[in-house]
Amino acid sequence: MSKLVTIYGGSGFVGRYIARRMAKDGWRVRVAVRRPNEAMHVKPYGVPGQVEPVFCNIRDDASVAAVMQGCDAVVNCVGVLNELGKNTFQALHVDGAERIARIAAEHGVASMVHLSAIGADAESPSAYGRSKAAGEAAVLQHMPNAMILRPSVLFGTEDNFFNRFAGMTRLGPVLPIAHGKTLFQPVFVDDVAKAAVMGVLGDAEGGVYELGGPEVKSLRSLMDEMLAVIHRRRLVLSLPGFVAGLMAFGFDMMQAASFQIIKNGVLTRDQLRGLSRDCVVSEGAKGFADLDLQPVTLGSVLPDYLWKFRPAGQYDAITGSARNLHHDG
Repeated sequence: MSKLVTIYGGSGFVGRYIARRMAKDGWRVRVAVRRPNEAMHVKPYGVPGQVEPVFCNIRDDASVAAVMQGCDAVVNCVGVLNELGKNTFQALHVDGAERIARIAAEHGVASMVHLSAIGADAESPSAYGRSKAAGEAAVLQHMPNAMILRPSVLFGTEDNFFNRFAGMTRLGPVLPIAHGKTLFQPVFVDDVAKAAVMGVLGDAEGGVYELGGPEVKSLRSLMDEMLAVIHRRRLVLSLPGFVAGLMAFGFDMMQAASFQIIKNGVLTRDQLRGLSRDCVVSEGAKGFADLDLQPVTLGSVLPDYLWKFRPAGQYDAITGSARNLHHDG
């Protein structure tokens, strides 16, 4: 009988890559999500019946326990960048993480991997960072051997970082950013998935791992690299602090005034506070080297999925060469 892993939030950005790798390893995968009908994209990761989306609300003990029945390992990938309704940082990052770890301990589950973030710190200026730290502590209280992964900003086909900024370049000649000097260490989502799989399989010891890619770059230079990939020239404008603060306040108010029908997907005040700190692997932290993994560079992956933001999309190379013919003639 093949082993079974339950991945909470397994249809999300990181979760789907973990699900795919676990299925490839021959495991049965239970993808626990709030809307299983929107998670059907995970089913083809394995043979029929191997990867199954199931309903789960991680704010409820019985719901969490039901999808954990008979499983050998659990992975928690549930997280939000913006609080909406009952899905607050406290409810998901702290209480939800604690609930999964506690029930996993009660069920005698062998291994647990918990996805956190660089910036998880009880002293963080952002509520997001503080909630991530509290969630880690809650997990370790019940599952002291859990593997906790703290990635820097993630990149990959479905990312919410480069795709969002690249989309903004279509709106006009200026690309506004906040805290342009803040440092990041972008990490490929599938490299994080590889680390998570090692935790599930017991090929890596528990504890906290900070995962950053091979390059450390400022937000400003990341935007320059992205613009080079999508062949667009834009003025990257670092907004003064008070202007960024006013913008974030405005977007937050719009979300509140619309009773959260309009979601703030641009910049929240809490995200702005988090941006004041560098998002890089800290000195002496365990990381990819301890897992014998070599993370890939940004430049080797970005063109694979950002081509659609080029002026002529997939035909950009053709139009470019046609332009050269015209010049040569």
